[in-house]
Amino acid sequence: MIALNAAAESTHHLQPLISDLGLILMTAGIAVLLFKRLKQPLVLGYLIAGFLAGNHFDFFPSITDMKSVEVWAEIGVIFLLFSLGLEFSFKKLMKVGGTSSITAITQILFMTLIGYCVGQWMGWGKMDSIFLGATLSISSTTIIIRAFDELGVKGKKFAGIVFGALIVEDIVAILMLVLLSTIAVSDQVSGTELLQSVLKLVFFLIIWFLGGIFIIPTIFKKAKHLLTDEMLLIISLALCLMMVMFAANVGFSPALGAFIMGSIIAETTMAEKIEHLIQPVKDLFGAVFFVSVGMLINPGTLFSYALPVALITFITIFGKALSSSFGALLSGQPLKQSIQTGMSLAQIGEFSFIIATLGMTLKVTSDFLYPIIVAVSAITTFTTPFLIKYSETFALYLESKMPKRWVKNINRYSVNAQAIKSVSTWQIVLRSSITQIILHTIIITAIILLSSKFVAPLVADTRFGNTLAALLTLVVIAPFLWALSLRRVKVEEVEILWEERKYRGALLMLILIRMSLGLFFVGFLLNIFFSPLVAFIALIIAIGAYQIFPKKLNEQYHKIENHFLKNLNDRENKKIDRRYANLMPWDGHMSFFEIKKESNLVGQTLQELKIREQLGINIAYIKRGEVTIPIPTKNERLFPGDEICVIGTDAQIVEFTKYLNQNETEARGKVEETNIVLRQLEVSQEEFIQKSIGQFRTKTDGMVVGIERNGNRILNPESSLILEKNDILWVVGDKKRMTALLAVK
Repeated sequence: MIALNAAAESTHHLQPLISDLGLILMTAGIAVLLFKRLKQPLVLGYLIAGFLAGNHFDFFPSITDMKSVEVWAEIGVIFLLFSLGLEFSFKKLMKVGGTSSITAITQILFMTLIGYCVGQWMGWGKMDSIFLGATLSISSTTIIIRAFDELGVKGKKFAGIVFGALIVEDIVAILMLVLLSTIAVSDQVSGTELLQSVLKLVFFLIIWFLGGIFIIPTIFKKAKHLLTDEMLLIISLALCLMMVMFAANVGFSPALGAFIMGSIIAETTMAEKIEHLIQPVKDLFGAVFFVSVGMLINPGTLFSYALPVALITFITIFGKALSSSFGALLSGQPLKQSIQTGMSLAQIGEFSFIIATLGMTLKVTSDFLYPIIVAVSAITTFTTPFLIKYSETFALYLESKMPKRWVKNINRYSVNAQAIKSVSTWQIVLRSSITQIILHTIIITAIILLSSKFVAPLVADTRFGNTLAALLTLVVIAPFLWALSLRRVKVEEVEILWEERKYRGALLMLILIRMSLGLFFVGFLLNIFFSPLVAFIALIIAIGAYQIFPKKLNEQYHKIENHFLKNLNDRENKKIDRRYANLMPWDGHMSFFEIKKESNLVGQTLQELKIREQLGINIAYIKRGEVTIPIPTKNERLFPGDEICVIGTDAQIVEFTKYLNQNETEARGKVEETNIVLRQLEVSQEEFIQKSIGQFRTKTDGMVVGIERNGNRILNPESSLILEKNDILWVVGDKKRMTALLAVK
């Protein structure tokens, strides 16, 4: 009888959760059919469908329990961010250029500030204003990617800048979730607490990333022959939920844990397969999340705040377009690409919902903020495709109306900013040393803290428990201590600097800092387990041991490092990474294609194809298996499976794509990293002045694809053209050779 009552009670509690999920999915299904037919973004359909299916309307089936909707929304956020993490990866963040970073950071700072000021101007509370600024600062990856696909502009130069900016915005959004949680809990903006939160986030991000890359790809590789699609899906979701628990236990939001695990898996060779397997789960819970968001909107509140919705929408579109365009200009991009970038980023989306949901969950924001953000997102979802479509037209119109002097100064600034690419030898050494210090400091600290919390209690009751625990910990951290204090970095650069007396003091100071940190950590570890006197004696013994076994520690560390780097680069070595060279002010950039075996181009030489003559396209290199053919000659033939890197303007790339498609050749989304790069050089060396382009190519092995002379631009100049002083060249060639030429200049 008790069991029956318990079962009945369980059914009673379970029924609203299941019935509400059924309503959510039914609503999502109708939205998919309707908005697919209307050719509108599905996200918008989910929001509207959820809005109509909420318990504010009697003429539609309504949910029975708002708490169950919040539960499904939270689950949806977890899987949505897990899938976003799969598309993110920290390596992509490291590859983001200065242009995208400056664009994103400029836009985020401006919109956060303007959002806060607008909130205060409208008489909102401090927390409402802070959350408003945060929600307005993050653009929508989902909406932009969909719009780019529909408009066919993913191959254009500005699209690369936009994608890079979105990557930066994603990681800033994660940082915001942590900082806003801290502000909400303390109910005040404390500089100390914010700094602690940032340091805590950085600490755990690095530990999770390093540990995840070291362990998870290895597990996948070892169990590869056992992993069916079903098992791989289950393991991926299990890893996601495990990281969700870890993040919650250390005081972060569950969504952060899901995002981090997704970004770790994104670095494995299984990433594409997992992304494919997780797609139905992503679609399911993405729909659940967005429909749930719509259900939580109160139409009465929305109607009451129609004026703020209109004002904030206006500020979002014009503020983000203006600030992003300014950021791109500041980074050295030409006017047209800057405006195209800014108008592409003029919307808010999924991360804005998540930030608004955080404020509502923590009960620190007013009820009106959430529906306002959703309404602004819905409107900007409609406007985004039109802004992207007409951005080039608007840019050309604006350029024609601006004073000629302004346009000339912008172009000159762009050229000069792009030319500042070289990094000094001291900067290279300093950056490498600081990176090594930070990474190894975090690793050693994490190991010591884990040992004191988990290992020490296990051996505390034994006779030599402390000694055993200290010895085990010391053995584990020994390779990292050696790397922190004694490992040589950038040997060639250090030798160059040592020859210049002015850098010797700085180099010695770096060595002293690293050795001092090594001694500090050994002393810190021993002090945890022993009295100060015993710790001091043990410290002397430990130092002696490090002097006796440096070779062994060196080998052990490099074994660990090589294992990590192999896991980190496995996906890149097997799959291709698409990259853009954002160097040419007239829209020229690199794009990548693969020659299919059915292509009509197979077997023909470049001279026979006359690609440059017909389309103005230059082929920078051909990759054939493991062999790369840089700057191919006119007699080079194309073979099935060749991966070609071409350089041209947006219009030329579009025409070239059509040309290849007509010959049954498919465009590649990614390409393996090579040593062939596109660089900008100014003719200032005497050996090149009054020499022909053909002579320049002979001396540098570089292909000149463009020249700017006295404000005039020449694409694909003839080899007989004579170079003059102050000519600006765009050259394709070997990365080291181009860097050397820049350094000489």
